[in-house]
Parts: sequence; structure tokens; C-alpha cells
Amino acid sequence: MPMYQPNILRNVRLDVGAGGQVLDLETAIKDGILGGGGGLVCAGVTEKLDLKKMIEELESIEVPSVFICPISLDPMQDPVTLCTGQTYERSNILKWFSLGHCTCPTTMQELWDDTVTPNRTLQQLIYSWFSQKYMAMKKRSEDVLGRATELLDSLKKVKGQARVQTLKELRNVVVAHSMAKKTVMDKGGVALVSSLLGPFTTHAVGAEAIGILVNLELDLPSRANLRQPAKISLVVDMLNEGSIETKINCTKLIEMLIGRKDLGSENVSSLSLLAGLLRLVKDKRHPNGVLAGLGLLNTICLDESVRNSAVSIGAVRPLVELLPGLNNECLELALHILEVLSTIPEGKLALKDCANTIPNVVKFLMSKSESCTQLALSILWAVCNLAPEECAALAVEAGLAAKLLLVIQSGCNPVLKQRSVELLKLCSLNYTTTIFISKCKLSRTIQ
Repeated sequence: MPMYQPNILRNVRLDVGAGGQVLDLETAIKDGILGGGGGLVCAGVTEKLDLKKMIEELESIEVPSVFICPISLDPMQDPVTLCTGQTYERSNILKWFSLGHCTCPTTMQELWDDTVTPNRTLQQLIYSWFSQKYMAMKKRSEDVLGRATELLDSLKKVKGQARVQTLKELRNVVVAHSMAKKTVMDKGGVALVSSLLGPFTTHAVGAEAIGILVNLELDLPSRANLRQPAKISLVVDMLNEGSIETKINCTKLIEMLIGRKDLGSENVSSLSLLAGLLRLVKDKRHPNGVLAGLGLLNTICLDESVRNSAVSIGAVRPLVELLPGLNNECLELALHILEVLSTIPEGKLALKDCANTIPNVVKFLMSKSESCTQLALSILWAVCNLAPEECAALAVEAGLAAKLLLVIQSGCNPVLKQRSVELLKLCSLNYTTTIFISKCKLSRTIQ
């Protein structure tokens, strides 16, 4: 059987340089990239870097397969070679032996010698490769953080179009580099950017400022500052008049500001805010906008004054019409909004008067999640209970009875089953048993 040859890696070609230079092992040794001391000289500074730490911080980077232990599929830190020529991480192969195996895990050859030989050349190559990548990453990080600081300093001085450009670049840095977010927050960036929002702020400046804020973590003082009426008024104006990206960001910012503390009834129940959100959710070209708009509507409709305002501006009909085309996440939000609106008399009446309420809502009984079924049942109960003679017949024609029987026979929770029984009784009031069965086409099911 062939013995392990130390030069088995000499034809391996690896990118070890920050500039993308490709080297083979012999060239790496000759040019001194692989040193004997395990340290790295970079930019004139000798620094001993911890390989384990570098591997952890570079977790997302693609690692050459020759550096990977075949057992754990993780980069090796202490590679050792068997008599078969296969290399493994020391701890992994020793564990393999401790389990009683006397074979090579990769080739399954029986080992004639269980000695493990440290592969120092490969270890140094792994160390050098990770060191180069790590130092390049650190350099990029320092450049990004430095640029974020420069932009914050510039923002204190510039005005007009220069301010817009500075905000735009700062937003790009914050969005592209998570490490820049902490720098911006630590250096007072939230307060600085927030101070640019007010009654005389142009929409160009406002759009970029809000685009930055929604990508940062806002502490309680920052939220309190942004809840000022003048700032909220600007955000609502931009929700109605901005680009689709600006509208989504405005919606997200208001959601962030509400948290567990409302904005005050005068803010969340403003007709302008509700109208802007309705326009956003009706724009089916932008699913992210629909989701953001429904999410905020769902939150603010917990306030009773908002429910009345939402019904008064005609929110019920467009929400009902949206139902068939929504994905599961948006559908549950829309049904929850309609269910909340059905708790007030004006909401029930608006749902009853909308011709598509019953047929559209019946479709989602037992067809999506149990939560959707529960919400749909609650809406249908509110409508049919308001006008039994008128709505029960429409519900029967829409196939409600068959769906209710499915709920009753399913593994749903007892509360849903009981509500289904009550709704089924309500639907059957105006029919004899025979006619009701005939109308619902349920004879086979009942038999």
C-alpha cells in the first residue's frame, strides 16, 4: 500500500493573498508566506493571531476544501496525517480511534500503523490563509467605521443637496455594513439624524434620514424624541407622498415608535395616516409594502378610536377585496384587522354591506391555518348574527355549512367547534331539515 508522501499538497493552488493572488504550496514556502514561527507580519506590525478566533469570525467565508477535516467538515486547527496519506483534525481522528475503529475514515483502509503525524506544513498554510483573510476583513472594517464617523461629522456642517448626498451615503454604509450601525449609534448618530426631521424638512432629506433610522436600534429617549407631533406629521406626509421605498420605511418607523406605548390617539387615528396605509396595502405591485402596511394597521387598530376612523374612511371593502390574493402571512393580518373591526357596530354593518365579505371569508375556513379559521369564523359570526335572514342564506350558498361540518369533525380546539355548531344552527333557522340538507348538498356527508 502507498505510504503518505509529504509533497501530496504541492499541487494545491490557493488564494492566500488579499489581492486575489493564487499560489501553490512550493511558491508559498519559497516566498516566505509560510513562516516557521506561526506569526503574521502585516503592514509592518508583528501580531500573533489566534487561529480559533479567526475561524469563528470568518465563519461565513468559503474555505478551501483541503483545509476541511473530512470528519467534522470544519476547518482544521491541528491537522495530523495517517499512514494512508489522509489528513484529519487531531481531536476528531483520536475520537475515531477511541471508538474502536482501526480504519481510515475516508478510505476505510485498515491501518497498518496508528501513528498520527503532525502536518506542520498544512497547519502553517491554514494559519497563513486565515490570517490574510482576517487582516483584510479588519482593514475593511476599519475603513467602513472611519467613513461612518467622517459622514457623521460632515452631517453637522453641510446643508442643501450636500446634506442629502451625505445622508444617502451614510444610509448605504449602515445598510451594507452591520458593524457601522454600532458606530453610528455610539457616536450620537440617532440624535443627529433625528434632529433633521421637522416641519421644514424637505422630503429628500426626510427620506434618507428615515431610511437610516429604520436600520438602527432606537432607545427610549430616541423614540420619545421622534414621537414629537411635528416629526410624526412629516413621517405621515411622506407615507402619503413618497416613493414606495420611503412609504415602507415610514411605516416601519411608525411601527418602531409605537412599540408597547401608543403614539397617542390623535396621531394613530389621523385620517391621513390611515389613508396612506390603505393606499400602501392596495398596491399589489409591492408585496413588502402590503406586508408593512397590514402590520401597522393591525397594530393601531387595537385602539378603538382607530377602528372607528378606519371604518369611516371605508377600510373594510378594500381589505375584503384583497383577501383572495394575499400570502399566508398577509392573509392572517388582514383577517385579524377585519375581525377587530367587526367588534364595533359600524364595522359589522360595513362587513354586512360588502357583497364579497361572506364568499371571500368562507374560502379560508379549513383551507389555511387554524388561526385563519378562527378569525374567519369570528367575522362570519358577527355578520350572520347581525342579519340572520339576509346573511345566512348567502352563507349557505357560499358553501359555509359544508366548511362548518369539516371544522366540527376536525381536530380543532373545542372553542372553534362550538362556534361552528352555533353558526351552523344560525344558518339553518330559515330552512326545514330536508331543504337545508338539499341546499347544502350534504346528504352523503350526513348519511
